[in-house]
Amino acid sequence: MKLVLTGIQGAGKSTQGNMLSQQLKIPYLSTGHIFREIAKEKTTLGRYIKETINAGILIPDDKTIEIVHTYLSRPEYKNGYILDGFPRTLNQAKKFHNHVDKVIYIEIPDKDALWRLVHRNDTEREDESLPALKKRIDLFHKFTRPVIDYYEKKEKLLVVDGIKSVKEVNDEILKSLGKQLIKDKIETWQKKSKSIIAITGMPGSGKTEASSFFENEKKLPMVSFSRVINDYIDEHKLVHTEEVHKKLREEYRRKYGNQAFAVLNESKIKKALAKNSMVVIQGMRSWEEYEYLKLKFPEVKIYILALYADKSLRYKRIAGRGYRSELHGEERDINELMGTNMGPTIAYSDFLVKNNFSLEDLHDKLEDVYRTVYFS
Repeated sequence: MKLVLTGIQGAGKSTQGNMLSQQLKIPYLSTGHIFREIAKEKTTLGRYIKETINAGILIPDDKTIEIVHTYLSRPEYKNGYILDGFPRTLNQAKKFHNHVDKVIYIEIPDKDALWRLVHRNDTEREDESLPALKKRIDLFHKFTRPVIDYYEKKEKLLVVDGIKSVKEVNDEILKSLGKQLIKDKIETWQKKSKSIIAITGMPGSGKTEASSFFENEKKLPMVSFSRVINDYIDEHKLVHTEEVHKKLREEYRRKYGNQAFAVLNESKIKKALAKNSMVVIQGMRSWEEYEYLKLKFPEVKIYILALYADKSLRYKRIAGRGYRSELHGEERDINELMGTNMGPTIAYSDFLVKNNFSLEDLHDKLEDVYRTVYFS
């Protein structure tokens, strides 16, 4: 099912988009998110988008259409999507060849939209001032209203009353779409495959933060390979030094091979997969662990997520920890890459996320990883 959400700013599109995404099991995205992600890239297109946005200029229709088409060609959108913020102009609508099923127009009077926007803004941003908000609404009527008329003529338009409560609006949308249409879509999409996101990366690259995002924000079960050694050291009141970690790691591997931590956590992974379609592994290191998981879970798609951060930044992060703050430096890095055979897992990763910037930036990138895995 391919849906487009449209309406004045403040109509509640993002709220309904996120709800519908969960209900219909298809991803929700806005063109704003697409452009923000591209603007972060160190590419010619990324710089162009960033400079255009910063200058307050609208991205030309042809470029917008090209970007949206390219973005929607990703595997996670093959079963459908809920698109917010596009098409904005009649030209975009006519050139958007993606076989939209329905366009949902959340209708709300201008005065109510302004009231909502003014009261939801906690900060005094120049682009969120009352004159700026009025200008956005005027632009909607000038450029997007013809889009609504266009889809109405094609008999693809659903109009819902955005003044009602969030639940009432949602109920009206679902009712307008039709129960059979929704039922068929859910039954068609049902995620039958199981997936594992195995997180790897050098010390201080952000593996714990990434695991926390998936566990707390996405409610995915997490199995920690790192915890085996850490728990043993804490339980026996030893000191966390590279020498102690290396000694224990080698002892486990003499007993179980280089796949030791996959072996030791196999039952936990199996138990988690029995109840969930997606499981996260924190701290997968060796290539042998990856091969062991493929052998033991042949029906499960295993995605390797490698995190990267500049060396100086990694060392600074580790030194600032209250726990194991001494475990950083060249010796540990070499032990991780060569001693644990982590190098191949990083080189062969399905996703390489650069974690040099803000927590919000990291979460945005992890959201894209989650969406790709979940909807593929």
